[in-house]
Amino acid sequence: MLSQRLFAIFILIVALITLSASLTAEYLFDKEPCILCLYQRVPFLITGLFAIITLCLKSSSRLIPMIFMLCALTYLVGSGIAIYHVGVEKLWLISECSGSLSENTTLEQLRASLLQKADKLCNDVDWTLFGISMATYNVFLSSVLGFTSIVASMKILKKFRGKAI
Repeated sequence: MLSQRLFAIFILIVALITLSASLTAEYLFDKEPCILCLYQRVPFLITGLFAIITLCLKSSSRLIPMIFMLCALTYLVGSGIAIYHVGVEKLWLISECSGSLSENTTLEQLRASLLQKADKLCNDVDWTLFGISMATYNVFLSSVLGFTSIVASMKILKKFRGKAI
């Protein structure tokens, strides 16, 4: 089944492009990622690995639609992380990485935090395109990929239903 191979290749290419773009922004353009930015990379890594597994399976394998459904779930979790990040960026939500100190911070903890390199704040947006942050673009991309993976999985399942086990 050529279409499922093409979809697996598509998932792998999207993962490679997305991870390459984020690493390029980080290392070539000095756009330091916050912890939520790093978390948003994980679903693309996972779906890329799922795509590789799919490409190693026989095209008649009944695992392929389940793998695509796992990709859908992974993308939708990634979309949720990105939605949370957008909420932190817009100051709608509070996060541990938004730079606020706890009420119970001791003088020693404050001194230690001042001496170490500060982590990138999650509400500090380094880069936008048309006023839209990378996290906002990721909400859209991950959501579309999630629903596309559901559709692909359902189509493959329909093809399997017509065949004998």
